[in-house]
Amino acid sequence: MSTPPPAAPLVRARNLTVDFVGGARPVRAVAGVDLSLAAGEVVALLGESGSGKSVTLRALMRLLPEKRARIGGSITVDGRDVAALGRRELARFRGGTVAMIFQEPGLAFDPVYRVGDQIAEAVVRHERVSRKAGRARALELFERVRIPSAETRLDNYPHEMSGGMRQRAMIALALACRPKVLLADEPTTALDATVQIQILLLLRELQREFGLAVIFVTHDIGVATEVADRIAVMYAGRIVERGDCRDVIRAAAHPYTRGLLASRADHVFTRGTRLATIPGAPPDLGALPPGCAFAPRCAQAVPACEAGVPEERPASATHVARCILLRPPAQADAGATAAA
Repeated sequence: MSTPPPAAPLVRARNLTVDFVGGARPVRAVAGVDLSLAAGEVVALLGESGSGKSVTLRALMRLLPEKRARIGGSITVDGRDVAALGRRELARFRGGTVAMIFQEPGLAFDPVYRVGDQIAEAVVRHERVSRKAGRARALELFERVRIPSAETRLDNYPHEMSGGMRQRAMIALALACRPKVLLADEPTTALDATVQIQILLLLRELQREFGLAVIFVTHDIGVATEVADRIAVMYAGRIVERGDCRDVIRAAAHPYTRGLLASRADHVFTRGTRLATIPGAPPDLGALPPGCAFAPRCAQAVPACEAGVPEERPASATHVARCILLRPPAQADAGATAAA
């Protein structure tokens, strides 16, 4: 029996670029990102603020301002070219195929409408059902995301809910029209630690229950390892390392990824112990340095790092990194054998 060909990715971005224009000079916020996502898979986009993670998510849904953002490359979701979608197709695509959980749900909800009505309206528009059916769906989702006194809470305005409850309502809204892809833009950042854990566990449970493909944006390595199958580390608009979650965390190959891992506060709460840091600051995206954008902050940088943007090189069987100092695994093994 022949082996069936692998299924096409549900989401695929090829050489994705995003330039913001209209200021003193154009700013390239996303620079040649290649990203794929299979059905039922969770990919974490990891990096500092300003690395292009959230802009990448918004480009996938065409949420960026058309007059000020120039999107290049190609984006295919569920077999459709996102750039070619007309206005009505795009409205159905948002929510019906791809949905987003925003970082601050208090800003995502309309403050003058009841939360339940906003969710019911989305269901009515996408599924063409009655308002009664839309409200019933909203109640079902409120109960599923464990909002207490769900029926009463449907009539709350956003400001009448706590931060954690608003985020649960935001998750309910994102799932209302049964999307295939969920984009989560740092959904736990604005919450306290206890609520963060609750929301992460809820998202992981819902992802498995509904078979969702998820892109999860975070700057927290602990969160990424908790939820993701694969990790893509972004710096200055590029993915500098990507691969299997365990592989990237246990054997990080790019100096930036290693710096992020070293800067964690795990097990360093001893008097006199200093936290490791990455020197310097992220570069100005409107005036990037030549070659590798991380080179000015990298302790291992050599003159060749400024010669050009590094290509991806294999770091292991399941992950790659953009670093000219990275030797292919076969060469590294040969060097270790010779040294022995």
